Amino acid sequence: MKLLFDQHLSHKLVFMLADLYPASEHVRQRGLSLADDDEIWDLAKREEFLLVTKDEDYQLLSVIRGHPPKVLWIRSGNCATELVETLLRKNVDEIRIFEADPNTGFMGLY
Repeated sequence: MKLLFDQHLSHKLVFMLADLYPASEHVRQRGLSLADDDEIWDLAKREEFLLVTKDEDYQLLSVIRGHPPKVLWIRSGNCATELVETLLRKNVDEIRIFEADPNTGFMGLY
């Protein structure tokens, strides 16, 4: 399972979570720090990432366009990177189930 962190999340999460999500990347690694939602969406879809974001726009795109990509929506507002790490660690089993479910396109994490 590989995650793609958007520009609203720290690039440090790639390294912080490498033990659970080893093939993950940050948009910054792809030169997409200033990219629009469509460019990031297309990358996630093309390379089969789960898109991790704090941005509600991706949840809306998921409803409109369907999946892939699937969207993990961090719904904790303006929070520390360590909280995002904790959410992704604590919910790893639920995220795996979400990834495997062909009928679900987004998941909110609180």
